[in-house]
Amino acid sequence: MRVSTSWMQQQSVNTMLEQQGSLSDLQTQLGTGKRINQPSDDPVGAASALALNHLAADTAQYQRNIGVANGRLGLEEQTLASAGNVLGRVRTLLLEAGSGSQNADTRKDIATEMVQLRQQLLGLANSKDGQGDYLFAGNRTGTAPFVSASGGVGYAGDDGQRMVAAGPGLQVATGDPGSAIFMDVATGNGSFAVSAASGNGGTAVAGASSVADRAAWDGGSYSIVFTAADAYEVRDAGGAVVGSGSYDPAKGGDIGFRGAQVSLSGAPAAGDTFEVAPSGTQDVFGTIDRIVDALRRPDGDQAAMQNELNTQFANLDQAIDSLTRARAGIGARMNALDQQGALNGDLTLQYQGALSDVQDLDYYDAISKLNLQANALQSTQLTYSKLQGLSLFNYLK
Repeated sequence: MRVSTSWMQQQSVNTMLEQQGSLSDLQTQLGTGKRINQPSDDPVGAASALALNHLAADTAQYQRNIGVANGRLGLEEQTLASAGNVLGRVRTLLLEAGSGSQNADTRKDIATEMVQLRQQLLGLANSKDGQGDYLFAGNRTGTAPFVSASGGVGYAGDDGQRMVAAGPGLQVATGDPGSAIFMDVATGNGSFAVSAASGNGGTAVAGASSVADRAAWDGGSYSIVFTAADAYEVRDAGGAVVGSGSYDPAKGGDIGFRGAQVSLSGAPAAGDTFEVAPSGTQDVFGTIDRIVDALRRPDGDQAAMQNELNTQFANLDQAIDSLTRARAGIGARMNALDQQGALNGDLTLQYQGALSDVQDLDYYDAISKLNLQANALQSTQLTYSKLQGLSLFNYLK
């Protein structure tokens, strides 16, 4: 076979170019520390590295979300703790106001402090987070959720909850709507509420109430009607008598019916009535307002005032329970976020390890190949330099 001089030279040049390309690739790998610097280096490995990078980026975003959520939930928990302290002070003042040693003037002084506590509570309910968003406005974070007006406090937020992704398929609420915490608070004992009729003429006062038998309580509306100072009937909403008994005005006592139990004290007059109705809802600001109104009454009908204070005392305890439940829910979410954060950290280490296995360079192997490739290129260049000068004319004389 005849081999032309130009073909042989071109083949030598092509060989050197290929070796230079391989040498350049090795130098790039040693410079970056990565075996795969472009998809053509290893198409299958490049696809795996891309998938692992996406997973690692998603996990990093989850971790940032957890940080933001923990910060917001921590601020909400602190705010609710402060609100609980305010309501605790209201409760202490209410107990003091119910003491027989108080008079109209001292009760007004207590009412004045409660008004200030109400304003403090309103400020806490309108707290903002570090981004200037209202904590308890639901999804309407740019609007002050609680607005004070002549008729009380209104809610301008919504019932939504802002969610963040903390992990694959895991959405966690970063706040609670103020409607659930401050507005929709159950009245009475949570099952039913007791109130004295406005026309009562005796000194009977309703105290603590409870559901003694859940299976027997039907959630209906009833009236405890005193037919005499020492006798009563329990009537349902239709007026039918469902129970009756005697009552000792000097000692008071508990009246039980249909699984419910109501404690009474004082001396009722014939015809005095106490209504037992299923629990409704009342906002905490309204509860404080009613306490203040009762305390500002002039000395006179002490039984009416005490009945109102006792009714609102039960409502206040429900408001405190509402804050406690909200804080418990926040704690549960923060625990879930901490656990997911630890899991995300473990996943990040796994992704980094897998990514290192796929794309990181084996320096010992790469340096060995680099030396081998450099020697091969030098040999090719030396051979080419000798061959390119050969010619038949060199041997003609």
